[in-house]
Amino acid sequence: MHIIQEEIGLPKIKIESAQGNHAVFVISPLPSGYGMTLGNAFRRVLLSSLPGAAITAVKIEGVSHEYSTLPGVKDSVLDILLNLKQVRLKKHSKDPEVMKLSVSKEGDVTTKMIDHSSTIEILNPDHVITSITKRGAKFSMELTVEKGVGYLPVGLRKKDKKDIGLIQIDAIYSPVIKVKYDVGSTRVGQMTDLDKLTLEIETNGSITPEDALKFSASVLKSYFDLFLMEKEEVEPDFQSDVARVKAKEIEEHEEEFKKETYTPIEILNFSPRTLNALINGGIGSIEQLVKCNPSKLSNFRGFGKKAMTEVSDALATRGLKLSEDSGNF
Repeated sequence: MHIIQEEIGLPKIKIESAQGNHAVFVISPLPSGYGMTLGNAFRRVLLSSLPGAAITAVKIEGVSHEYSTLPGVKDSVLDILLNLKQVRLKKHSKDPEVMKLSVSKEGDVTTKMIDHSSTIEILNPDHVITSITKRGAKFSMELTVEKGVGYLPVGLRKKDKKDIGLIQIDAIYSPVIKVKYDVGSTRVGQMTDLDKLTLEIETNGSITPEDALKFSASVLKSYFDLFLMEKEEVEPDFQSDVARVKAKEIEEHEEEFKKETYTPIEILNFSPRTLNALINGGIGSIEQLVKCNPSKLSNFRGFGKKAMTEVSDALATRGLKLSEDSGNF
């Protein structure tokens, strides 16, 4: 972690807005230039490396290639394949599975009509695949669903030549629909050149934006750890870590707390004799004074009845009083 974080504190990660599968995160304060560094790294990983499910192959009854047409079916096979690419899926197992669809009545054919196992969820059940326009027409197909990462075109997959009629589809596994980041300015104290990173993430519903960000951070960390296999620190005096930054924040908070809760007794305008007696007795603040009982003050050298009355009257003007005689200093 940049050494400057010890001065400005740890970056805070806030969810600025969250609605459904869309969320906006704000990370600040960051050292100058780190907004672009983190934003670009997160964007590339979010778009390329998150696991998801997709339809990778289709077998339609009565069709041998994607340029065919079906009697009584509104769309061509090519258009049906394009519609199938927009089906949003969530798969709980890694192994490939086959879903089936068979419709023989007029009207729209939607994804909720697909028969599938309990390990598969269809996230857009109202999505229209095609329409049957002629009574008596039948539309049947088998859909192969696989889980993977990123984008895998047909040309990079092995084709099973024995399975006649099986049409391969480009697989778009990524569950992330959109990633956008923006780098703005922020300040801490007198430092005005710090970065604020705004990260906008939208998914297809198979993973939340929060989990997508966590997964991406884990992937990046695993690669950066490769360069630290020997665990040898380089120039440790100019690096920091979370523990050191937190420790410094706690120390500064305690110091600030002490300053806020120390009120000098001089503001009570005691006579010189009373003031000297209290200071010589180790009482320097009003907070220390109210913890004392009359018996304790009477033991101070030079502190008599007149001084006791002076202290009681001065505290009373502020709505305060000495501790009871049974109390401890």
